[in-house]
This record gives sequence, C-alpha cells and structure tokens, in this order.
Amino acid sequence: MARGDLTEAQWSALEPLLPKGRKPGRPAIHSKRKLIDGIRFRTRTGVPWRDLPERYGPWETVYTLFCRGRRDGTWHRIFEQLQARADADELITWDLSVDSTVLRAHQYAAGARKRGTSRPSRPVACTSSPATTGSDAPAAG
Repeated sequence: MARGDLTEAQWSALEPLLPKGRKPGRPAIHSKRKLIDGIRFRTRTGVPWRDLPERYGPWETVYTLFCRGRRDGTWHRIFEQLQARADADELITWDLSVDSTVLRAHQYAAGARKRGTSRPSRPVACTSSPATTGSDAPAAG
C-alpha cells in the first residue's frame, strides 16, 4: 500500500457506498479499491492520466471508472452520504464567516459600447479609373 492510499477503515466505510455490478460475466481484473486509489492519486497530485503509476492499473481503466462515476453522479452521491455520516457523528463543525469586503467594477466597465465590441470597417478607397490588365487593355491601332 502506497502513501495516500485508502486504509482498511476508510475502505470499509467506502465499499458499501459503491454501486454493485449489474452485469454477470467475466470477473474484474483490477480491484475497485486499486482503481479508486488511482483516482485519488490523480486528483491529489494532478498528474496527467497517462502518467498514472502502473500499480493502480491501466490509466484507461482508471479514467473510465472516474468518468462513469462523474457522469452518473456516483461520486457526488458518495460525498453526500459520507458528509451526512460525519455530520451525524458530529465530526463536522459548521462555522460560518461573513466577509464584508466591497467589490467594485473597474471604472471602464460601466461605459461599454452598445453596438458590440467590433468597429465597423472603413470603406475601401475607390479610384476614378478602372484597373486595366494585359488581357482587358484596349487594343492599339
């Protein structure tokens, strides 16, 4: 177990909250715990997915689990359940701090142009005589 990976106590609290697999078939090659440790490593360190250490499994598998949980709301649901449990055990102190700082817009923010940000283009200067080229020049003679 690497530094920052889930402890036995943390895993025993998290495992019942994870969705159960619905499809029968081939058993998983990589354990959910290892993949979740990979997700936690990536979010903690900020490394690109492709640079995830091999001990967490293939980066594609870890990324797929992360995206699937984000898309279907699994991570948010787990967060809310763990937060409710910690609040019931009085492990969270809900202190509020109100800041009275005044925010002001820049002085130029009030005078925006009404027609948009782009300027109308200038008309192209016209010449009095049309341009002549070798092919449409009048014939001599």
